[in-house]
Amino acid sequence: MTTLGAVFRPQLPPEKLRDTARTAEAAGLEELWFWEDCFLEGGVATASAALAWTERLRVGIGLLPVPLRNVALTAMETATLDRLFPGRFTLTVGHGVQDWMGQVGARAESPVTLLREYLDALRALLRGERVTTDGRYVKLDGVGLDWPPHTAPEVLAGVTGPRSLRLSGEAADGTLLSEAIPPDGVREARRLIDEGRAAAGRTGSHRVVVYLLTATGPDAAARLRAERTASGTDTIPGLGVAGDAAAVAEAVQRLVAAGADTVVLEPTGDEPDPEGFVRFVAEDVRALVP
Repeated sequence: MTTLGAVFRPQLPPEKLRDTARTAEAAGLEELWFWEDCFLEGGVATASAALAWTERLRVGIGLLPVPLRNVALTAMETATLDRLFPGRFTLTVGHGVQDWMGQVGARAESPVTLLREYLDALRALLRGERVTTDGRYVKLDGVGLDWPPHTAPEVLAGVTGPRSLRLSGEAADGTLLSEAIPPDGVREARRLIDEGRAAAGRTGSHRVVVYLLTATGPDAAARLRAERTASGTDTIPGLGVAGDAAAVAEAVQRLVAAGADTVVLEPTGDEPDPEGFVRFVAEDVRALVP
């Protein structure tokens, strides 16, 4: 069965999170996802609050920008959340938006090198290993977690370019693809991820999570069009969906056919009813997606 989720966008005020998370759980939503866009809401804070306010809802961060966080800190936060809420938290890391990284003095000259070093160290720490490494960016001297997860959780990479997609296949447990990637792009991403997996000799599962920009309601088409224009993605065909549950379910199925395992519905930034949106995903769309 395809896993469905929804995004709590950081354009919403933090005080709306509790009601949205509780509504999502009551409606049976499988996954609620958060962003750590600069300079809105912190991913770890929002994820931990949503986990604490619910009992079954799975929560994902997509993504934490690695230039902003020391890898040991990310490992500590992830291990703590995994032990507090076993099996309910998914971490995604990625390059971050380079202009934002530059604003805070954290821009890396080689983002791909940084992400490779980061993924290797992070996944080793979460396996309970003691890590010593002297990379270009990641430097650890005998670092090990005192409270590692009982079972190492999956770590996804949120990436887009060909080199980064191959890297995700080599070094991550899954890949998160943005809402700016249509079904044909998902198919090509799967191919590049599989190239990376083959090069590294990896044969296990590799989950692909895809965001789908979604608008529903009487003004759905106008809101979707405005969002795509504002983001500069209005020239990409086959991107996003506006309409009722049947139209959205068809768009989900196109992404699944292209290689998505999980589809996370992303509301427009001006979604008038965040709680209604998660109910729409959990109840109306879920009923139409096998």
